[in-house]
Amino acid sequence: MTRYLLFVVLFLLAGYGLVEAQPIIAGPSLSILSPKDNAPYPTGMLSVSGSALRAATLTLNDAPLPHHEDGSFAVALTLPRGGSILTFEAADRFGRRVTATRNVFVPF
Repeated sequence: MTRYLLFVVLFLLAGYGLVEAQPIIAGPSLSILSPKDNAPYPTGMLSVSGSALRAATLTLNDAPLPHHEDGSFAVALTLPRGGSILTFEAADRFGRRVTATRNVFVPF
């Protein structure tokens, strides 16, 4: 009986450990809410927002992008006329990376 009880306790502890380790195992997640891909911005001003979950660093075109502890971020950008490519990259503390790209256009 003791052997079965020990097995059940170890099984529950292992299951709990896997549930708690899931965010570490999953790696970073990146969701861009704005800007939409291939969207025109006649004024050249746009708002960039989204969330980067489980990310230690967040960059926009290789420049650091500040984000809150909950992973959300928002910043206003002014872009030159023509097409621009915005490349977002989130990395966790283990070096795993995810990227997202948005193409935007400011008419002449």
